[in-house]
Amino acid sequence: MARLTSMDDLRRVIPEPRPTTRVKILEALDDQSIAFLARCPFALVGTTAADGTIEVSPKGDDPGFIRVEDARTLLIPERVGNNLAFGLSNILATGKIGLIALVPATGETLRVSGTAEIHDDPELLASLSSLGKPALLATRVRIEHCYFHCARSVVRAKLWDPKAWSAPGRVSFGKIIAPKIGAGDDVAAQIDASVEGAYTTRLWQNS
Repeated sequence: MARLTSMDDLRRVIPEPRPTTRVKILEALDDQSIAFLARCPFALVGTTAADGTIEVSPKGDDPGFIRVEDARTLLIPERVGNNLAFGLSNILATGKIGLIALVPATGETLRVSGTAEIHDDPELLASLSSLGKPALLATRVRIEHCYFHCARSVVRAKLWDPKAWSAPGRVSFGKIIAPKIGAGDDVAAQIDASVEGAYTTRLWQNS
């Protein structure tokens, strides 16, 4: 199979969208989008580094954690994590952002693209508190376009169908990290135990 190198090549396989498909792309949130975000507990946030590297970060919290400041502006709170801060670094470098918001048991997803900036105003961070803990930072997203993506990919994946799910699994960070630091299985087990604690007793702190 030959490599595609032009839009003509692409459009021979995937035709131009219908005009009615294009009109669903909006410059601002509508009432359905705002209601969707009020129910949204999880989103995938994409950013671009200065060298073009793409990063996608999962963000999750109580439903409505992505605050609608107005129809063209969102606020995303930053909580404790792994401190790599790739996405935040990318925002500082390029200011570009995109996100896909998901709501459990709902096939449609909300896609947003635009620009972003990072804020640390104490009052703003306090207003984005969860369980009495202020946000570490706030990412303000200026929407350039947004639209609902149809449910076909979610339906094909059976994403919200428990009967289609495989058995629960857990990634071992110990197996990844321990060999890199010249350690053995005992240290790998300690690392995994620490990660388990981060998911339970230390969900809201780094230590």
